[in-house]
Amino acid sequence: MKICIAQQNYHIGNFEQNTEKILGAIEAAKNQGADLILFSEMSVCGYPARDFVEFEDFINKCYQSIDAIKQAADTIGVLIGSPARNPNKKGKDLYNAAFFLYEQKVVAEIHKTLLPTYDVFDENRYFEPADEWKVVEFKGQKLAITICEDIWNLGDNPLYRICPMDKMMDQSPNILLNLSASPFDYTHDEDRKATIKSNVLKYKIPLFYCNAVGSQTEIVFDGSSLVFDKDANLCGALPMFESALATFECNADGTINAPILEPANRVPNKELNPIKLIPTLNIEQVYQALVLGVKDYFNKMGFTKAIIGSSGGIDSAVTLAIACEALGKENVHAVLMPSPYSTDHSVNDAVALSQNLDNKYDIIPIKEVYEEFLTTLKPLFKDLPFSLAEENIQSRSRGNILMAIANKFGYILLNTSNKSELATGYGTLYG
Repeated sequence: MKICIAQQNYHIGNFEQNTEKILGAIEAAKNQGADLILFSEMSVCGYPARDFVEFEDFINKCYQSIDAIKQAADTIGVLIGSPARNPNKKGKDLYNAAFFLYEQKVVAEIHKTLLPTYDVFDENRYFEPADEWKVVEFKGQKLAITICEDIWNLGDNPLYRICPMDKMMDQSPNILLNLSASPFDYTHDEDRKATIKSNVLKYKIPLFYCNAVGSQTEIVFDGSSLVFDKDANLCGALPMFESALATFECNADGTINAPILEPANRVPNKELNPIKLIPTLNIEQVYQALVLGVKDYFNKMGFTKAIIGSSGGIDSAVTLAIACEALGKENVHAVLMPSPYSTDHSVNDAVALSQNLDNKYDIIPIKEVYEEFLTTLKPLFKDLPFSLAEENIQSRSRGNILMAIANKFGYILLNTSNKSELATGYGTLYG
């Protein structure tokens, strides 16, 4: 059986664009001779849709998109993700579902069992868990279809009591398919491989894993869809942080007609879960995730230009470099705002950075603005000693200047805080 993996970047609630992408991938898969095409979790509407799923119009548009996609599923099986209505009066109104389309019909509807409610996930708030588990028979194969978290419990996850694959093994599935929207973190590439390897070793069938790619506000999906044969050899890996489509042939004996990229003995056996940060681990992936996060936020929100306060320090320097790569140097404006306390070295570093990146920059000294504030406040401050109040006036003056330029010229202001500052609450309100 030839199975195509469509790793795509969706836009939450942009049903027309998402459907167009899905239909384009189906046509490409047909041209590659695929029997089945696999999309990611919630591909119809984008993930995570959160409170949008509570609007009836949103769910209606999901079903309208499924009807449109169904027409293209004539000679090819299509597996897409979408919310599905729960016909039962008891339980939540929706399932997180996979729709199996073939011969222009909905052949099967598969519901997600394990609903994560931790970290960035809040699925138990919206969805009812599956209460039945059935393989789907297709072209002589028995397909075990799972959704994201469903393969992350092999019986040893204390968050869950059910192991979906265990429920299907007495039906003798031949292939395990997984629709995912699994966010990036800096160890997730290794963690994901380890989890998939564990599934393959336990169930002894090949696994096709399709992950979403792209950014949805603060969450970045890295793609990195994978194909493992029945012996847990990695035989297919789609690129990270970009859309891609690839077809793989799965043989009747569970092998894959593709070179082994990583033999089972080199695939990680367990998740990394480092006790503390390893600064050098997958640092290039972290950079790519940040670039994609900025790029997608601007593209999906309809913005094009960014403004940044450039100080010559490491935080603004990293932000500026990321913005230039994500948006193009011609769309990034750096503003240097030295105060009476700024060193020549910091200003020179900020200038040199913009010259190296070739982005537009301006220098707007805040000495006069700052001193005017002090003069205005003198009757109240009197002769009290210099303190945090005067320091914060500098930061707030810069914030006002940046926002004024952003409002005037249609920029989006990028924040240059780092995670340590956010974690400790360090910062200047309105600065």
